[in-house]
Amino acid sequence: MSEKDANPSAKESNPSANQTLVGGELFGRWEQLRGREGTVVGVTAIFVALFPWLFARAPVVSDILQGYQSLATLILIWGIFAIGFDLLLGYTGLLSFGHAAFWGGAAYASGIVAKNISGDPIVMVVSGTLFAILLAWLLGFLSLRRGGIYFSILTLAFAQMMYFMAASPLAFLTNGENGLTGVDVGSLFGVIHLEADIPSIGGMLLGTWLYAFVGVLFVAAVATAYRILNSPYGMVFRAIRENEQRAEFVGLNVWRYKLMAFIISGAFAGIAGSLFTIHGAYVPLQSLFWTESGDIVVMTVLGGAGSMFGPVLGVGVYLYIENIVSTIQVLTIPFTDIVLIQDFGYYWHLLLGIVFVAVVWIVPDGLWGMIGRVRTFVSERMGGER
Repeated sequence: MSEKDANPSAKESNPSANQTLVGGELFGRWEQLRGREGTVVGVTAIFVALFPWLFARAPVVSDILQGYQSLATLILIWGIFAIGFDLLLGYTGLLSFGHAAFWGGAAYASGIVAKNISGDPIVMVVSGTLFAILLAWLLGFLSLRRGGIYFSILTLAFAQMMYFMAASPLAFLTNGENGLTGVDVGSLFGVIHLEADIPSIGGMLLGTWLYAFVGVLFVAAVATAYRILNSPYGMVFRAIRENEQRAEFVGLNVWRYKLMAFIISGAFAGIAGSLFTIHGAYVPLQSLFWTESGDIVVMTVLGGAGSMFGPVLGVGVYLYIENIVSTIQVLTIPFTDIVLIQDFGYYWHLLLGIVFVAVVWIVPDGLWGMIGRVRTFVSERMGGER
């Protein structure tokens, strides 16, 4: 008989061992639950509910982050865009440099519908998304005839064609270089003004009805993407990414699946572009420019391509540096008045470049990959101590 068996109260005499055991059991249960669809959607909903409060209104935390409500909404909008783009890049292995066509095209479509037909937010989202789906079908049908870098260049060329068409030949619709102004966003269901604050505790957490509207679509986007990726379609997308020729050898119509991935990705971009118009009540011509396509590529790779929430994390870091860090005038040593850099915000592009290079060099699977490695380390330690 071992000493532990001879002394049943040994565990009780060691509280730290009991705490470790309980912690290991809880962590093990979480590992079993975290991959389930209900858990993913539930955690996403909790994040959406708490994010604007922590970012813009929570004591101490919001003072450190210096966030604000509008930026929290914008992060979710770009997050929808990034989730859809990652379905194409991270899971299917297709790099598009022309996704600004769907983002900006949907933004213009929803804005034109709002000015001429109806400013109902749902009508705007539906019209912009339908336009993006049709455009993705057309451009995908043409671009996917070629692969590799040729596909990427074709998508870039088509997007730039749309940019120059919006700038001049279609200026009577798009207002040319001035962007589409005078977009009148109506009330949701005819009674809810999106810019109004939500009453009671909902207002403290979520802030405005606009954020709640965007948050619902963000959770729906996560649920849809998760369902797609865990369906036979998602398995085929991964097979194409890993080895396109082998996928063809087993009888799969690779071109058709790639086209579907392109269309689905375009649909997500269309939802995000429509929400972008609702958020700003304005569509800049810049939304069709190639830099918008480049931004979403950087966000996705920075956060971690091929992961559900990595691109969203990349969006948050990118937009935070662009909108918060860029406003810092003087960088000082913490808790002192010693100035390190004057006009620090002016160099935010340089800072973003340094962060991007460091992440790609140290953790090629992005910031979410870094979090995954920490989780694996903790899991191994918990498993070993149990």
